[in-house]
Amino acid sequence: MAKSITRLLSAAIVMLFGAALLTKCASTMTPTGGPKDTLPPVIVYMNPDNFTTNIDTLRPPKIYVEFNEYVQIKDQQKELYTSPAMKKKPSVVRRGRGIVVTIKDTLRPNTTYAINFGSSIQDNNESNPLHSMRYVFSTGDTVDSMYMSGYTADSYKADSVSKSFIYFFIADSVERPTEWDSTMFKYKPQVIARAEKNGIFIAQNLKPVDYRIYAFEDTNGNMEYEPSVDQIGFLDTTYNPSKMPGFRIWFDSLRHYPSAEPQLYFRMFMDRRFARQTLSGQERLNRHKAMIYFGAPNPEITSIRFDSIPEDRVIYDPKSVGRDTVAIWFDVEPEMLPDTIKGEITYFKHDSINNLVESTDKLRLAWVKVETKEEREEREKLEKERAKAEKMGEEWVEPEKPNPFKINIQNSGDYHKYKRLEFDFDYPLTKFDTAQITLQMTTEQQSEPRDVKFSIVQDTLNRQKYELKVAWEPKAKYELLIPAGVFENVAREKNDTIKCSYTGADPDKFAIVNVNVRSTHPHAKYILQLTNAQGKVQREILNVTPGKYTFEYVTAGDVMLRVVEDMNGNGKWDTGDMVLMRQPERTEIYKNEDGLETLTTKENWEFDLDVDMDVLFAPITMESVVKMLDDREDERLKKLAEEMTKKRKEEANKKNNQGSGMGFGGMGGLGGMGGGLGGGLQSGTMGGSMGGSMGSGNLRR
Repeated sequence: MAKSITRLLSAAIVMLFGAALLTKCASTMTPTGGPKDTLPPVIVYMNPDNFTTNIDTLRPPKIYVEFNEYVQIKDQQKELYTSPAMKKKPSVVRRGRGIVVTIKDTLRPNTTYAINFGSSIQDNNESNPLHSMRYVFSTGDTVDSMYMSGYTADSYKADSVSKSFIYFFIADSVERPTEWDSTMFKYKPQVIARAEKNGIFIAQNLKPVDYRIYAFEDTNGNMEYEPSVDQIGFLDTTYNPSKMPGFRIWFDSLRHYPSAEPQLYFRMFMDRRFARQTLSGQERLNRHKAMIYFGAPNPEITSIRFDSIPEDRVIYDPKSVGRDTVAIWFDVEPEMLPDTIKGEITYFKHDSINNLVESTDKLRLAWVKVETKEEREEREKLEKERAKAEKMGEEWVEPEKPNPFKINIQNSGDYHKYKRLEFDFDYPLTKFDTAQITLQMTTEQQSEPRDVKFSIVQDTLNRQKYELKVAWEPKAKYELLIPAGVFENVAREKNDTIKCSYTGADPDKFAIVNVNVRSTHPHAKYILQLTNAQGKVQREILNVTPGKYTFEYVTAGDVMLRVVEDMNGNGKWDTGDMVLMRQPERTEIYKNEDGLETLTTKENWEFDLDVDMDVLFAPITMESVVKMLDDREDERLKKLAEEMTKKRKEEANKKNNQGSGMGFGGMGGLGGMGGGLGGGLQSGTMGGSMGGSMGSGNLRR
């Protein structure tokens, strides 16, 4: 009886995952002049049948799957995976209207296997993929039949992480971590699942036992977790699918893959703990610049020495956010620099047992001037002109070459106190005479220009970048004059005269966002980040405690408010550590009373946001996770409907006809797209903390 229930339930899942397949006709070619084929292939036959048991572990049979039309196999290496993993991936080849799967490994006894094809199987005509195709079999008497669902999210961006792998380890088969956790490095998982593009996964064929569960973003597509390369997420306790409540599952007809109410929640983060420090590369990009690359951020460098260049003429400049790249600049006259510069670097690197030890490596930085196509054409042109002049007996004077000095600066635009006016140079400066630079201002009330106080400050992380700081007055006109020769760089190049015109930004052209922060923990600190609709930070306020805060000069458009729970008060978001079992600091996106994360600001409007940190950072429950995803799905569908309406109106206007938009209001949110499977499906809740509804927002003009 139990075996029949398992087969019935598994069949129901397969039918649900392939719901879009059931409406397809049997023809293999699109009729001439008929509608475009948009439906995927349909499975019509399998041998051995799906969910076959007692498969031979030493000589597993070849698997044949037949479809109602000819198919093609795409992205097999990326899409196909097995659960549990096999040492060698099965081979998949086409035969007639089907595919033949050959298993190349010796299988484990009494184990349920699943071959997951992803979207690699597509029809031959229109490349319509058959999403979430799975073939399941067992080397024992039964097929494991438990299920769990979950959601993988970027712990900083608070957004979905797609295509993550989820590894399930039977708790009794691995050591119980106490002070540190090495499970992902020492053991192989018994079950593997993969999240869809929306970050949601459905793990199938689980046993009714306790599991330790991990998720990682497989950046390199090798199904192996690589610290400092892949994001990782872990749960603080074990979960047994047989002890978890039921959950709903449906086929998302818009995205064309199965979805579900998540019952596990992973906060993904980049764990840089195991990045090995080593000198990974070196190159000389031009006469005055070299780059040294390291395997891990923030190398501890004892000394850098070059044979032909004095130590005080070598400029050391760490680059990149990860700080794993160092630029070396040579403050020497060009004619004194050899084509090959030799030297050595002493730094701390990881040895074979992962200890940091002081080590010295040789440096050899070669550079040869390579003439570009444009330079060659210009040279040949001048040679022809010179030869022609000499032939005619005329004096030939070589044209003055363009100044090689380069500076990247906006020469116009509107500026205010939150908009940076930056100077970005190709080379570090060795001379900078600010006394020669003038900045003058005129206003509607005062037409005569007057000098304005300013300062030019070097960026603390990039010695090639500077910022002009000035108290910009609204609507005022500014003229910046930088005379020739004010700047000189390490290549002994000097600037030509630079003239720029700016305007003080009009506050009425921007919005104001006021944030009222409430909390019962007066000493807790937060970071308020105003981002664009894509989550990129536009402005942030540090060391936030209960009180009122204002974002001025907010560009009209869609924005979001991200809040970082700054537990240690260091003014930045801190990542997690899987080995030490430390979760990353929490971030949450503010939602208004309608559950919307994206707020649309308008010119000359003030927006008041009331953020209750006790609610925003309330303990996470799976109900709050589901509500958050429901709200996001509603917002996504609303935007999709608006885009479709706009597109239809544009098409109608082009045809000079009055059209109507197409809406998706009847589809509901994440949980309202289809019916649910209850009963035999198992799910669970997760301890932790996460916010549900987060306060209210008002706007005023």
